[in-house]
Amino acid sequence: MTGLAIAQWPQWLRSLIVGLVTVAVICVGWLAYRYFAKPVFLTVAAGSADGETLALISAISARLTASKSHVRLKISDSGSSAKAAELLAAGKADLAVVRGDTGGLADARSVLLLTHGVVLIVAPSAVNADGLGDLRDTTIGVIGGPINHPVVGALKQVYQFDRAKVRFQDVAIADGSAALSSGRVQALLAVAPLTEKYLSKIREFFQKPGVKRSSSKLIEIEFAGAVANVAQYYESYDIPKGTLRGAPPIPSDDLTSLRTSFFLVANKSVDADAITDLTQSLVDVRRDLLSQYPILAQAAAPSTDADALIPIHPGAATYYNGDQQSFLDKYDDKLYYASLLLGSLISIIVAAWRFARSGTGPQSMLEPLYEMGNEIKNARSESELEDIEKRIDGILKSEITRNARADAESAEMAALGLAAHRLQYLMSHRRTRIRSAPTAED
Repeated sequence: MTGLAIAQWPQWLRSLIVGLVTVAVICVGWLAYRYFAKPVFLTVAAGSADGETLALISAISARLTASKSHVRLKISDSGSSAKAAELLAAGKADLAVVRGDTGGLADARSVLLLTHGVVLIVAPSAVNADGLGDLRDTTIGVIGGPINHPVVGALKQVYQFDRAKVRFQDVAIADGSAALSSGRVQALLAVAPLTEKYLSKIREFFQKPGVKRSSSKLIEIEFAGAVANVAQYYESYDIPKGTLRGAPPIPSDDLTSLRTSFFLVANKSVDADAITDLTQSLVDVRRDLLSQYPILAQAAAPSTDADALIPIHPGAATYYNGDQQSFLDKYDDKLYYASLLLGSLISIIVAAWRFARSGTGPQSMLEPLYEMGNEIKNARSESELEDIEKRIDGILKSEITRNARADAESAEMAALGLAAHRLQYLMSHRRTRIRSAPTAED
């Protein structure tokens, strides 16, 4: 298609075509931006009997959204750590908040150690026993029920509870005080972080009306080291003096017990780059939420050892080891292709602009001059030749003026001169034939 043919297109048609091309370019750019810049959403399963885990994860999710983090969280209320682990294993969740003694974590990889849960065995001060091995003919209420069955199972591997007639009975959190006051249980076993929020709940079991003995004591797990050897998801831990109460201090001295860890884990199939970005965002969010959720003071990097209870996710290890790639190293390929795409888009826009303005601005009239040769050959009278000659003069005059202003190249001016000489020759030849035509008829 020649430039002259395009120049003859109506202006509205050229504008319409350019508009469609522009819209297409904008749509392609927008889709590319959405593809590379849109946030990544990961589903996290979380839940606990007291609802605190769900509240914490919800606050973290809201903070990630407010800070426009690249990785966002969608929360699934699992109700318990065990259910969260099931959802993770089934592929229905990308992340989960789990306790270290929860089963079914073969595909789990740790991202963040959230806190530690300490095994607290609390009894009225009148109970004549300081250690778990001293208890006789006693029923221990297990707060939380199934979630703490692994603790009971680990203790039974070391302690001879059957001989001592020590029994365990599940007790709901809301029924702890009633179970003590009724004599249904003589002690309570709970696993909780050592924060004021959780310790105050444990104190309430002995402070509510109806409880016969308001003072309490902590029972020591004197063989905690042996329990940790047979159940590696626990470790021996010394509860600091005065943890449960400061004056008089309870316990009166450091007291041996067990603890396990709470982790935010990810399925091992989750993209490593997404987990790296998430880990960095979580560390930043931890600082922002620390005053509102003091439990985050215990948050830390999980173990990177090969024999860790839950192996660390490669993406999280990249962040903790400081092996994150720089922006250019990470996106060099994308930047290269983006530059190629940008160059192509600019070329398309320039071409579209020229196309839209074709025929509207100054252009060389060599082709129209050559077309006039056919008009001269077909002229039948001198008046027609005079009209053509006037048009030629007008074209040459305007073209010489335009090229003079634009400092045109000599080659184009020479072409104009040749075209003019050629048309002058054709004009003279045609006049001669027209003038001789009547004589020939005579």
